[in-house]
Amino acid sequence: MKRFVWRLQRILDLKTKKEQKVRSELLELTEKLAETRSLLLMQQRILKNIIDSVAVEKPESRLCKQEFFLKYSKTSDERIRKLKEKINALEQQQKEKIAELAKVRRFKEGLEKLRAEAKTKFIKEQEKLEQKELDEMASISFARNMILQE
Repeated sequence: MKRFVWRLQRILDLKTKKEQKVRSELLELTEKLAETRSLLLMQQRILKNIIDSVAVEKPESRLCKQEFFLKYSKTSDERIRKLKEKINALEQQQKEKIAELAKVRRFKEGLEKLRAEAKTKFIKEQEKLEQKELDEMASISFARNMILQE
């Protein structure tokens, strides 16, 4: 029986590799997003801790600490704003990668379905040819036996 060869196999292989690549890029983006979120939480926690520490101070010593905090809070707020912008950008990139991954996966699954159908058709044709060959051999054997018996 001859071997099954499908013409679109290379395309399926390429789509499989592309799916793996997009999946790894998505994983990378997700890791960056998680890291950036943790940085944001850390910055917000630091800011909250400073506010809490200034709030419990006595009014006499609190004034200079409040002044320092107000100077520091501008840079901290700016850092938090940039982290939020980065998170939004990463979330958008993540959504795009998810959509791309879904598109590649659907295309690949369609190709796999076509391949399975083609292989089933090929096997049926091969079985039909084998059966035809066996039938011919049986007919020839039967005819020989009939000739030899006469």
